[in-house]
Amino acid sequence: MHPTAGPQRSKLWAYVALTKPRIIELLLVTTFPTMFLAAQGWPGTWLLLATLVGGAMAAGAANAFNMYFDRDIDRLMNRTKQRPLVTGELTPRQALVFAATLAAVSVTWFAVLVNLVSAALALTAIGLYVVLYTLVLKRRTSQNIVWGGVAGCMPVLIAWAAVTGSLTWAPVVLFLVVFFWTPPHYWPLSMRFKKDYARAGVPMLPVVAEDVRVARQILGYALATVATTLVLVPVAGMTWVYAVLAAAAGAWFLGSCVQLYRRARQPERGKLAAMKVFHGSITYLSVVFLAVAVDPFLPL
Repeated sequence: MHPTAGPQRSKLWAYVALTKPRIIELLLVTTFPTMFLAAQGWPGTWLLLATLVGGAMAAGAANAFNMYFDRDIDRLMNRTKQRPLVTGELTPRQALVFAATLAAVSVTWFAVLVNLVSAALALTAIGLYVVLYTLVLKRRTSQNIVWGGVAGCMPVLIAWAAVTGSLTWAPVVLFLVVFFWTPPHYWPLSMRFKKDYARAGVPMLPVVAEDVRVARQILGYALATVATTLVLVPVAGMTWVYAVLAAAAGAWFLGSCVQLYRRARQPERGKLAAMKVFHGSITYLSVVFLAVAVDPFLPL
């Protein structure tokens, strides 16, 4: 092995970590099913790959910018103290150049290989996450993840525009599904790590509100999410298979949110098990979008 291979590999993985690959995976879960629905079938291998790669680069750029601007508070939180700008694996300048380059490449990629509408939406998504969420809302309001989470809803619009070159009501409904889903996904994580956020001075809702209020809002947003998944049935002409899967997954997810609310009201019954809702929210969204992906191929 070449003597510099180890450090090079470490540097490579530091840049990969800068993009938050696990978040990118979750964003892409909503991309290809939306493309199947927009195309009412297979959208084409090249278009699918081009959109997924472009979406991964755009999300990675936004996440890298986020790490650059949040490096001061990341070092204060146990959950984020191993990030590459905290450990010193990368310098702030390296991170900023990487983020800007990746953002430019991703938007250009969409403009040249997909279409201009998807490129404009990708640029908007990056701007929303970096400016609206990271710079404006995150450190100022407990509603940061609600409105800042709009950036995480953009992949469905990008995916639809990649196939059709325009937007209709169906992608708007999918956008709202992800919008309403974001608080019951992220607030349970914030409940688990609220000491971290408090130490860093980030006013996540679980930091500034009692557990019972947070759990009540999680349940309310979860109800809105499930209802919106069912609105997609008449709007996009979904089959009964999608309707059944969305309703069943929704009932299961709501059950975990109800349990969280009951534990918050009666803490003597045991731990909140907030991370169960967090992980369950990922499973729930994956099942709903899997149903979206399968539905156009059903001969019904």
